[in-house]
Order: sequence, then C-alpha cells, then structure tokens
Amino acid sequence: MTENTQQQPASNPELPTQYAPAEVEGKLYERWVERGYFTADPKSEKPPYTIVIPPPNVTGSLHLGHAFQHTLMDALTRRKRMQGYESLWLPGMDHAGIATQNKVEQQLGGEGKSRQDLGREAFVERVWQWKEEYGGKILGQMRRLGDGVDWSRERFTMDEGLSRAVQTIFKRLYDDELIYRAERIINWCPRCLTAISDIEVDYQDDNGELVSLKYGEGDETVVVATTRVETMLGDTAVAVHPDDPRYAHLVGKRIKLPLTDRTIPVVADTHVDPEFGTGAVKVTPAHDPNDFAIGQRHGLESLTIMDERAVITAHGPFQGLDRFEARSAIVEALREQGRIVAEKRPYVHSVGHCSRCKTTVEPRLSLQWWVRVGPLAQAAGDAVRDGRVKIHPQDMSRRYFDWVDNMHDWCISRQLWWGHRIPVWYGPNGEVVCVGPDEQPPSGEGWTQEADVLDTWFSSGLWPFSTLGWPERTPDLEKFYATDVLLTGHDIIFFWVARMMMFGLYAMDGEPPFHTIALTGLVRDEHGKKMSKSNPNSVDPLDWMDAYGSDAVRFTLARGANPGADVPIGEDWVQASRNFANKIWNATRFALMNGATVEGELPDPAQMSATDRWILSRLNTVVAEVDAYYDDYQFAKLADSLYHFAWDEVFDWYVELSKTTYFAGGEQARISGRVLGEVLDVTLRLLHPIVPFVTETLWTTLTGKESVVIADWPADSGFRDKAAEQEIELVQRVVTEVRRFRSDQGLQPGQKVPARLTLDGTALAPHEAAIRQLLRLQPEGEEFSATATLPVAGATVALDLSGTIDVGAERKRLAKDLAAAEKEKAQAHGKLGNEAFLAKAPDNVVDKIRTRLAKAEEDIARITAQLERLPQE
Repeated sequence: MTENTQQQPASNPELPTQYAPAEVEGKLYERWVERGYFTADPKSEKPPYTIVIPPPNVTGSLHLGHAFQHTLMDALTRRKRMQGYESLWLPGMDHAGIATQNKVEQQLGGEGKSRQDLGREAFVERVWQWKEEYGGKILGQMRRLGDGVDWSRERFTMDEGLSRAVQTIFKRLYDDELIYRAERIINWCPRCLTAISDIEVDYQDDNGELVSLKYGEGDETVVVATTRVETMLGDTAVAVHPDDPRYAHLVGKRIKLPLTDRTIPVVADTHVDPEFGTGAVKVTPAHDPNDFAIGQRHGLESLTIMDERAVITAHGPFQGLDRFEARSAIVEALREQGRIVAEKRPYVHSVGHCSRCKTTVEPRLSLQWWVRVGPLAQAAGDAVRDGRVKIHPQDMSRRYFDWVDNMHDWCISRQLWWGHRIPVWYGPNGEVVCVGPDEQPPSGEGWTQEADVLDTWFSSGLWPFSTLGWPERTPDLEKFYATDVLLTGHDIIFFWVARMMMFGLYAMDGEPPFHTIALTGLVRDEHGKKMSKSNPNSVDPLDWMDAYGSDAVRFTLARGANPGADVPIGEDWVQASRNFANKIWNATRFALMNGATVEGELPDPAQMSATDRWILSRLNTVVAEVDAYYDDYQFAKLADSLYHFAWDEVFDWYVELSKTTYFAGGEQARISGRVLGEVLDVTLRLLHPIVPFVTETLWTTLTGKESVVIADWPADSGFRDKAAEQEIELVQRVVTEVRRFRSDQGLQPGQKVPARLTLDGTALAPHEAAIRQLLRLQPEGEEFSATATLPVAGATVALDLSGTIDVGAERKRLAKDLAAAEKEKAQAHGKLGNEAFLAKAPDNVVDKIRTRLAKAEEDIARITAQLERLPQE
C-alpha cells in the first residue's frame, strides 16, 4: 500500500461548480480497490481490527436494511484504518438453502420439470449454475454503496474451505455427543417439504374457527376446544389439571374418541390451565409441541395422521383429503353426530407461515438431527455475564439472556438438496458412522449417506472463524480472530448471534467470536411503519443513490442510527443530506478560491484572530466528541455533531466571519487561509467514514495527497480557547438577534439598512466589519435617523428603517396578529379554568390546550416586542 505522505501537486486545483456524484463515485471506488486500500495484511505489525459482514443471501439484493448496517460497518472500519489499525472487513454470502432451492425449482417449473426429474446430483449442479449466473447481485450493489470490504477474502458458505469447517465441527460435536438424532416436533412446510427454523416462520393473525367438541358418552364426557379439528384423528388422550374437581372421576379412565374406533385415556397434567376454556385439552402428540411433551410424560402413543404434503393419512373417510378440506369434512361429520357443542367464526388467532412460500406451517413429529444446546448455550451466556463480550446497548442484554438461558435443542436437518449434506452414513445392519473431512466414508453394499442437509444457520454460525481459515491455524485466523464487533439487527439476536457465540466458544477454546455485539434497530418509513416489498412504502436504495448520490443515502442512515432503536427514513431526509454534500462542496470550493491551504505549520495562536482561535478550539472539541461517539456506537450523535459543526460553525459562521479578512489580503488573510485549510482538512477526514466519495474528491484537491482513505485520523491537539469561544458567541448573539428583528420587520435578507454600531468597550469591537457584512448594514450617512434601537450583548445596534418599511401597515398587521393571539389565550384560559371541563376531558386534550396557551403567551410577548421596536410614525 502506498504511503499517504507523498505530496502530489494537483494539476487543476479548481473544482467544478457543482458536485455530480454519478461522475465520480464509481471511478473512485474502483481506484480504491485497485490500490489495495481495503486489503488487510496478516503480517502487518499494526493492531488488527476485524468485522465480518453478516452474509447476505446469495438470492438477495441490496435493501435499506443492508444499506443501513453496511454504512455503519464501513464507517467503523474506515475510521480504524485511518487510526493505524490493520482493518479487515470481510465480505461474503450465504447459500440460503430454502430460498435458493426455491428459485431454481421455480425456474425448472417454467421448463415443465421438477428437481426429481433431474435427480439430486444434476439438480445441485443446476443450482451452482444459477448461483454463478444470477446469484451475488448484492455484491455489485455493495460497491455502489462504497463498502470498503476486502474483496480478496470474499467467502461463500458452500465454498471448499467453509464446507471443510462445517464437516469438522459437525464431527467434533457428534463425537462429544452434542449432536444426536431423534423424533421431535418441528416446524414443517408442506410446500417446501422440509423442516424450517423458528426464524423462517412468520406469524400473522388469521381468521379461523374455534370449535368445541364433546368426547366420550353419558357421564363420561369431556368438552375440548380446538382451531385444528382435523388433528383430532391423531388424539391419544385428553388432559386435565390434577387438582380440577370437575374431572377427578375421569382421570385414569378411557373415553370414546369420536369418528374412530379408538378409546383414549384421560390424564392429569399440570400443564393444563383449569381456568382456560373448559379446563380440558385434547392431546395430539404427533402434531403439537406441547402435546408432544405431555405425551412424553405419560407414555402416550404418537399417531402421525398427515403426510409430508399435509394430506390426511388416517384410515377412514377422510383419508386423502388436504388438511383444510378435512377440517370442513370432520366438522360436518361431528355435527351430524351431535358432537359440536359450540362454533366461533371468525376466530382470529396467530398462525405460523413459511417465510419463503407463505404456506401455513404444520407442527409435525419427525426424525431429525439436533444440537444439544445446553452446555453451548451456558457458555454463550457466561461470556456476556463475565464481560468477555459486551452487548450494546446494554439494555438489550436481557433479551439475549432470555434466549440463551431458555434455549431448546436446535433442529439442524433440512429435507433439501441444496446445502451441506450431513456427513453421516448408515450401514446395512443399522450402523451409523459420522465422517470427518479427512476420513474416508464407509463403502460397500447397503451403505448410504444421510439425505438431509444442514440448516443454513449451522454454517453461518461458523462465519467469524470459518472465513479466516479454521480449522487450520492460518495467519488470518491468528491475526484477525476474535473479531472486534458484530454489528447486526436486534431481530436476529436469537438466531444468528446466539449460534455464532455457541460455535465460536466451542471451536476456539473458549475465545468468543467478537468482543462487542452492537445491535441496531430496523429501518422504517418516515411515519415509523415497517418497510416491506408488499407495501407501497418499500424503497430501493439504488433509486435514491441514482437520484442523490451514495453519500446522501449513507449520511441519512447514519444520522438516524441510535443504538438499538428503529430508524425512520424518508426521501426528504435524503434530499437534505444531498444538500449537505453540496454545501461541503461549495464551501470547500470557495475556500480553495480564497487562499485556504494546508501548506506549512499552523501559525502561533498569538498571531491569530479571535475568530481563528475560536474555530480551532471548536474543531478540537468536535474531534473529541466524535471519537467518544464512535467508541459508544452513537452514530446518530456523531453524524449530527459533524453536520452542525460543518454547516453551522465552519461554513455559516467561520467562513462568513472571515470573508472581510480574505478580501482585505495581507498577513492576517494568509493566517486565516492556513487556519481554514486546517479546519477543512480535519473536517473532511472526520466526515470521510460516513460520506467517503465527496470527501475523497475534496480532500485530495485540498491537500494534493493520494487518498483520504489512508490519511491519518484526526487527533485532538488539546488546544482550547474559551475566551475566543465566548467572544465569538457574543458576535453570534448580536447577528442572530438583529437578523431576527430584520425578519420580523419583513426585510429581505439581502436588503441593506443604514446602522450605527456602538461596540466600544466590548469584545465585539474588532468584529464590526464582519458584523456589518453578515447583517447587510451600511455605514450611517449624514441624514441617518435611528428609528429602531436594539441593545444586545453589551452593545447597541441602531437602525434607520425609514424608507425600508411601511410603518403604518406593519403596525396594523402586528396589531391584528396580537388580537388573534390574545383571543387564543383567553379561550385556552377559559377552558383550563373550567373545573367541569377538566374533570371530563382526556389528559391528551388538556395537554393540547395547555400547549396552545403557552404558544399564545409566547406570540403575545414576541409581537409586543416587535411593536415596541417599530419607529414612531
């Protein structure tokens, strides 16, 4: 990597009159990549700083959630690189088992084929072809955003190295008896024909029906209620609470199960809530997780009454019906027998749906592979409790502990063809052999490999160390593990974060995969509503990048990023960020045209004006603030601090206050030019991690150096000048107060007004020329007449408004406004003084009236002051 100390005189230091992001962003990014700025060196003696990107799905494209998190990760790694760290941001993609297989199956369906027509081997080859042709679209979009990732280390969860890591850890967990095979209730998708994880189930309120059924005969009857009547064909018991006197005479007896030739026992179980419904529940162990647990406790039979496509397999007239068809048919049959006690339609209840195909998920008893998470989850909890891993914001720790302290064993097998095939072979005599990556699988007649593949979260759970070469002790692993921070949304803390913690601690001898978990919120629209592709509020960030530039999108997202909180975003805000980029551009262009320079040492503060000392003092304060905010992951605060410092203090105040100095020329102009160059240099470096493109263009033009990407991060020099800060604050008070008065009088911003300034004996005296320039105040002439006098900050500003405003018309306008404000005050006072009204009115209504009263009183004071300041007619 080229050192950034080499001075390179710019052949054309002038900037175009307007900033055109589309003309510079792509070229700059490719230059950064070609020069190797983002490529990390494991042999470097610099301290490491590592972030691994949460791997997006190979099927995915950049959405605002990605753009949000990528902006923050990029800002962290760019800053650390500038601070002298060997900064690695490692990119890659997840093979996304179900999503990718569905894409290819849809493609095959368009050809009139199915995966079964191709067979497993040919189908997997077809998926690889799809991945090469269509997958990874998001990687190009990440370049558009400006992601400073190390493309030389790009990984894919199905590549050779990561596949070796998956097989290695599976073998170790299996040998340690932390992986096992068993029948349990799982989430099953009858469309995708696979088990799916909790995160792949979307719950939504559906209109269903609640049906109450009568089981048994005569005195031995029990009424149960269910939303899934079809599952009664698989009931193997009715459960009641052991202390419920209504059913004490039935516990231990068997009662008739309608529509079948079976009787089922009544069992007593403390899981049953005697206060809910009738206090009796039907037990279907093969089709409900709670019922399965009851069945285990009481040794009940588990009867599977549906096949993998949710078609009824139980003997009888309902065999062959789809589950929903069977539901209606069974209700009708029970009604004919007089077994229906009550029906409630519609009955709104939460129903799980497959996140991929939206099919209603079916709880199903199935033989699957599981991770025994007990000891792994214990270690994941301990790592946070003992401080090895910090969660930010800290109040999110409770949600983390709620999950890891109550985690159930994890179903890791999926009935798919695309994914890491489970490395287990079954022999002809019931043998089960787990094979590691360097072992030969058993061969011979009757040996077959497990058909299932592993849950996608299994391989992505290894991401922080498998991407660095584990299980080999590679230079990358030695240098860059553990990673420094995991920055991700709080919505996947349960699924991805916890799995990485468990696997990282297990595989890396107790060393956690990251030192900090920085949790973000979710991006929402400007009204706080969730963005969704199915809603009209969904936004493609690439559209905004095309319209306003990538920097504008990045700055908007960073400015909304409060730790753990959701991020509202609207197009107006992106436009405002575009305006900020333009402001930076125009102000830097002005500065370059008026002598701003970084050449030579900064002059001695004793030679500087108070304005120069003030801006340098403020600059160092902002450097310290920004560092503190970065270290606390307070992106919104650091972005806001930089915005107001750059726009308000540097461009609106310092540049304007210094214009008279620049135009006057001489030594003081040279000194101010050097100060302005310093301020711009530091400000652009501070802004660079969030808005990399515009700052690169401006900084290289200002300094003539190679790239701000590899520039030094600014350090707080410790220089503070409180006296200068107080002096300029007085100037700001005078200018602000007179501007407000001018606005109140209806004067145009550029309209010049004769004025007499009495500044003698105050700290304002040296700033008279600047004050006049900022306020458009002309020197007093021979016919000057002070028609309005403003005492402010120990000084007096007398204005001659004769000829500039129609005093009579202005008095009439203000009198009308004053009357309206007094009427509003009287009405609000009247309501708040009415005890009967206060007793009945809601709190929010009373609060609104109090707000109206306060606003009216404020308006009265303001208008009265304006009237008093008007010249006499």
